[in-house]
Amino acid sequence: MTEEFHKIRRLPPYVFEEVNRLKAGARARGADIVDLGMGNPDLPTPSFVVDKLCEAIRDPRTHRYSASKGIAGLRKAQAAYYQRRFGVTLNPNTQIVATLGSKEGFANMAQAITAPGDVVLCPNPTYPIHAFGFLMAGGTIRSIPAKPDHEQLAAIDRAVRHSIPKPLAIILNYPSNPTAYEADLDFYAEVVAFARKHEIIVLSDLAYAEIYFDGAPPPSILQVPGAMDVAVEFTSMSKTFSMPGWRIGFAVGNERLIAALARVKSYLDYGAFTPIQVAATAALNAGDAAVQDVRAIYKHRRDVLVDSFGRAGFPIPAPSSTMFAWAPIPDAYKSLGSLEFSKLLIEKADVAVAPGIGFGEHGDDFVRIALVENEHRIRQAARNIKRFLAPAPEAVQNGVPLGATA
Repeated sequence: MTEEFHKIRRLPPYVFEEVNRLKAGARARGADIVDLGMGNPDLPTPSFVVDKLCEAIRDPRTHRYSASKGIAGLRKAQAAYYQRRFGVTLNPNTQIVATLGSKEGFANMAQAITAPGDVVLCPNPTYPIHAFGFLMAGGTIRSIPAKPDHEQLAAIDRAVRHSIPKPLAIILNYPSNPTAYEADLDFYAEVVAFARKHEIIVLSDLAYAEIYFDGAPPPSILQVPGAMDVAVEFTSMSKTFSMPGWRIGFAVGNERLIAALARVKSYLDYGAFTPIQVAATAALNAGDAAVQDVRAIYKHRRDVLVDSFGRAGFPIPAPSSTMFAWAPIPDAYKSLGSLEFSKLLIEKADVAVAPGIGFGEHGDDFVRIALVENEHRIRQAARNIKRFLAPAPEAVQNGVPLGATA
C-alpha cells in the first residue's frame, strides 16, 4: 500500500505547514515569535457565554447525543439574528442548519451537491476550503478574480458560456479572507440575477459579517429579492463572539440545499455538544453589545498595525473589515514569492505571517497578516521588521532564496 490515496493526490501541498514547521523550530531554539499567521482569535469568549455553558453542562440530560442540524433554540436564535441584522426572514425548521463552524458546513455542502467532474467557480485567492472542499468531493475548480467587480462578473459569464459541463456553483466570500474585499448589494443583485437565469447555485461565506470598521455593515446576499431561489450563506461564531474552538456556525437559505446538507450531516455527526449550542444561543440572543467590544479591539489593532508597519518600511493598506490585512510584499523581496518571504520573516525578524500563495496562486505577491496579537506585540513585530528591512536585502540575489545556490 505505497500508492497515495486518490483524494489525497488531488490536494496540493499544504504550504502553511512549511511555515508552521519553521515557526516551531525557531521557538524550540528560544526565539520569541510574534505570530500574525494563523487567523486564530486570541480574545476571550464573553463571560456570560461561558457561564451559560457551565450552567448547561451541569444538566446530565445535555450529555446525550444532540441533533445534527442543531437544537431548535439555536436555529431560532439564528433566524432572529438574520431578521434583526439583515431584515431577512428564515424558517428555522427548513432554512437553517447549525454546523461545526462554517468550514465544516462548506465541506459537507460540497459533499452533498457535487458529482464527479462538476465545475465550481471559485475566487482566487480565497480561503482554502472554498476550493479544496469541492476538490475532495470530486469537483473541478475554475478560478475567477477575487474582487467583486465587473471583471469578476465578466469572468463568471465567460465560464458559463465556455465551460463543459456548465458550472454547478459560484462561491463568494465577502468580506473576504484573505483580501478583505467587500461586496455591496448591487453586486449581489447582479450575481443573483445571473444565477437564477442560468440555474446556478450561489454559496456565500459571510463569516466576517460583524468584523467591520469604517463603513456600513456588510450586507447578506439573502437581502436580494430572489436570492433564496439559488443561494445558501454560511456564517460563524468563531470571530464574532471569539468562539473559534467551540466550532459553531450556520448554513442558511435555499430549502433544497439546506435539506441536502442536513441529510449528509445526519450520516456524519450528531451536531455539536448540546451545552455549546445552548451557550451559542445565549450569545446570539444577546444582540450586538458583546460584538461591539470585539470590533473596537480589532479596529485599534488594525490602526496600530498600519501605522507601525508603515513607519517600519512595510506599508500595508488598511482593511475596512475582517481580522486580516492583505499586505503586498516589499518590492525588494517580491521576486522571492510569498512562501520564501514568510520564511525569511521568521528567520530574520521573528515574525510569522501567512504566505499568500496558500490562498491561491494569484496571492503569491502578498502575505496575510492576522490581528491576533495585542498592540504591544504588533509594535514589537514592526520594530523587528524595521531592523530586518533596514540593511540592503543581501538575501535577494536575482530572486534566489536565502541559502540557495544559483
